[in-house]
Amino acid sequence: MQLLKQTRHLALALAGFSLALPVADACTRLVYLGDNQNVITARSMDWKTDVATNLWIFPQGMQRSGEAGPGSLKWTSKYGSVIATGYDISTTDGVNEAGLSANLLWLVESEYPPVHKGKPGLSIAGWAQYVLDNFSSVAEAVAVLETEPFTVVTAQVPGESRLATLHLSMSDASGDSAIIEYIDGKQVIHHDRRYQVMTNSPAFDAQLAMNAYWESIGGTVMLPGTNRSADRFARASFYVNAVPKSEDPRSSLASVFSVIRNVSVPYGITTPGEPNISSTRWRSVIDHKRGLYFFESAVTPNTFWVDLNRIDFSKATGAVKKLDLGPDQSTIYSGEVSNRFQVTPAFKFEGA
Repeated sequence: MQLLKQTRHLALALAGFSLALPVADACTRLVYLGDNQNVITARSMDWKTDVATNLWIFPQGMQRSGEAGPGSLKWTSKYGSVIATGYDISTTDGVNEAGLSANLLWLVESEYPPVHKGKPGLSIAGWAQYVLDNFSSVAEAVAVLETEPFTVVTAQVPGESRLATLHLSMSDASGDSAIIEYIDGKQVIHHDRRYQVMTNSPAFDAQLAMNAYWESIGGTVMLPGTNRSADRFARASFYVNAVPKSEDPRSSLASVFSVIRNVSVPYGITTPGEPNISSTRWRSVIDHKRGLYFFESAVTPNTFWVDLNRIDFSKATGAVKKLDLGPDQSTIYSGEVSNRFQVTPAFKFEGA
């Protein structure tokens, strides 16, 4: 009886939460902490239309601009990386040669601070790349980001009239995690190895509070089953810790793929009037220990991967390269594909 009463209360709260939010796009990110130092990060990219994703290799020594107009942030890439783009104007997902990953997900509550005179600007399109270029661990990145060395500058989503509202997750080969959000114009950093899961709305503090309810029930008793952000958060949190902690990396990868597929949205699903629900376009899985970046499109039959150990990231001889995934990421690849990338001029981050 008590459980039924709690469930009704939660249902009413979630119903009010749903009505309060505009339609937005969705994703899920999770970190598996296995035995024998197996750390695996997975994410889904959920979007209502083709996000025009391709994969890129970036070497060390690239000269970067924050692309936020006069006074933009400038830096030179310290680490090489393999990344997935959004529209070939932004880095939305990736991992660097040191094993640090960065993922951008939608958060409608995001509100970025006004540009401050004298503080360099960084286009939101280059936010994740800045992290991948400069840091080898979550702790190192957080130590710098806490000083707020730049102002994140957002812009309109390509082909739409709304601004990009995103939050950033990071994870590394040690299993450390951090979530970076901008709420009411202020940077909020959640840094802890326990923060294995991130979805979308509401803000991360509220996600943790809502998930505490499901933890009190226990995932073997009942789990929420819809595609909504809070429900995906609860399922991912339970399953990423319930799957076996195998020392066999193949078994670990199989478990992680199973979890990220479980919280994906079936291809073709649209739910008018519901927040944070869009079809899963693709999934990525990063094996931090072995330096592997796996990619799985929703519209192709194969999962393929990039072995970062086979890539020349050096400043002297490394090159910018692109793997064209085609419309809707429909080009079929299989196996290890580092030799399929083609030398290509680097794209420019969207900005001023």
